[in-house]
Amino acid sequence: MNAASPETLLTAVQDARPLRVLTFNLQVGISTHAWYQYLTNSWQHVLPNSKRQERLAVIGQFLGHFDIVGLQEVDGGSFRSGNVNQVDYLAQQAGAPFHYQQLNRNLGRLAQHSNGLLSRFQPTRVVNHRLPGPPGRGVMHAQFGDGADALHLFVVHLSLGIRTQKRQLDFLCELMSSCRHVILVGDLNCTRAHLEQHTGLCEVMNFDQTPEQLSYPAWEPKRALDHILISPTLQVANSQVLPPLFSDHLPLSADIILPPACHKMLVVR
Repeated sequence: MNAASPETLLTAVQDARPLRVLTFNLQVGISTHAWYQYLTNSWQHVLPNSKRQERLAVIGQFLGHFDIVGLQEVDGGSFRSGNVNQVDYLAQQAGAPFHYQQLNRNLGRLAQHSNGLLSRFQPTRVVNHRLPGPPGRGVMHAQFGDGADALHLFVVHLSLGIRTQKRQLDFLCELMSSCRHVILVGDLNCTRAHLEQHTGLCEVMNFDQTPEQLSYPAWEPKRALDHILISPTLQVANSQVLPPLFSDHLPLSADIILPPACHKMLVVR
């Protein structure tokens, strides 16, 4: 991939505002602000909680400030979520006209472990891929526009094991290798140092544009597990970790400058 020239990036700044992107591990709407609550609140992973919907309403209103939101650990509508599809509900609260759910671990009425995507722009296509390794992990690939100037967004939640992560990153790099303009968002369950050791990822992502942001645990962030990464053709105008939203992960945002031809692929219908 060839980096955009400074002149091209300057034109992008002048012609269109940056794309506001957010990634957030929702932890299915559980409120966690201390280590001991992993034990005391563990029942909420299998049973409904009357306050969960109140939290989701607050989260949904907050998500409405962004153009594209990648979500991890959302429930697709089961007993524990009060039979509410959290992707649908958050999209409604955020005013996002386009939303998509990727069901990665189907436990029937007990739990619907999913990734989610909210967007103000209509994708040309959305493809769900199962990641290598044990069942339960996936990546959503949303394409905006067609041809070389299309924007490709990948929403992912990687496994915990280092060896499995290596296989999953290999798979991601294969998917991204034919794409020119790429944004990768999600809970990658590993730090920047680990990601930078992956040769294939370094070839398709520009790590210099996105500083490492400490996002876990939310009450005392010490590790950068959540990431927004971009291809060399794009540029980050601003990136930051945002205040806690109940989850054990902090939300991460970035304002991303697209080349003019790529920005024109973002269509509101």
